[in-house]
Amino acid sequence: NLTEKFLDEGLKIRTGIAFWNRNKIGTISFNRLPGPHKYILAIPQWRTESILSDKVRTLDPDSLIRGAEVKNIVQGRENVEVSYQINGETRSVISRFAVGCDGKSGFIRDALEIPFRGKPYPDTYIMGDYTDNTSFGEDAAVFLHEEGLIECFPLPDGRRRWVAKTDEYIRTPHRRDLDSLIESRLNHSIQDCQNSMISSFGVQHLLADSFYTGRCLIAGDAAHVVSPIGGQGMNLGWLDAEAAFHTLRESLNSEDHYQDLFKKYSEKQRKIASHVARRAELNMHLGRKETSGPLYKAMVKLMLRRPFSGIFAKMFTMQGLGKWPL
Repeated sequence: NLTEKFLDEGLKIRTGIAFWNRNKIGTISFNRLPGPHKYILAIPQWRTESILSDKVRTLDPDSLIRGAEVKNIVQGRENVEVSYQINGETRSVISRFAVGCDGKSGFIRDALEIPFRGKPYPDTYIMGDYTDNTSFGEDAAVFLHEEGLIECFPLPDGRRRWVAKTDEYIRTPHRRDLDSLIESRLNHSIQDCQNSMISSFGVQHLLADSFYTGRCLIAGDAAHVVSPIGGQGMNLGWLDAEAAFHTLRESLNSEDHYQDLFKKYSEKQRKIASHVARRAELNMHLGRKETSGPLYKAMVKLMLRRPFSGIFAKMFTMQGLGKWPL
């Protein structure tokens, strides 16, 4: 069972603690979310990919091809042919439909000539994974600091991910950059903690004009890019994957109507992506220096009280975005 595998290896975050600068101003509990999973499950991306790929191999050992580069895609009246190179050889796969989920800079969306519109934000961040020396345990913490956001959340195996807003993009990030930001803003030292990952990133919002053309769908970052602050980008991709699965299954059973089904998929997932982007923008906006005044502090305190805290918890966990099929 895939769900049990994720639950066994992931870490359940049931509470988020909010700070204004270094002062605690409230908490968000996920215990009142609709069941059965009343928490955020934290699990590294590499492990997520490993669990899913292992499952695919048990279903069909030959279906997962690694190390291949797609070179061409040709749509016919009844099928799609995808050509790719692997180990210096050119091969192809022919199917009735295809889904492109090869990321923001992937080949498929451009080959299908689907416009990708949006803009970068001025926000930049640095993040890293460390052994955990805080007292937060399995709780997440968000520091809305006058010098810029810092957030941290637990990971399996006694680790914690730290994310800090930076004044500018750090091209060659080093752990000392993040260590010093945490020290100066929070008066907390992680210099003696073991570091296993460090990276920096900017933020964009991009949305494809359509999530399909002909017999091809697009999904995930190939279709949309949102701010990763709040951790909703990958989850948005999973919503696409579920919707694409149902769309393809219905299309295979009723091929005369596949264009209507593809259009429904595109309209619904574009709407969800736009909604998630607005939520991510709110998370990002609250972490900027200009939102460190008393008005924003009062607003955040209000959001942490009932009934608003329940609404905020649902937003943060992407509740209420709709199931597929409608």
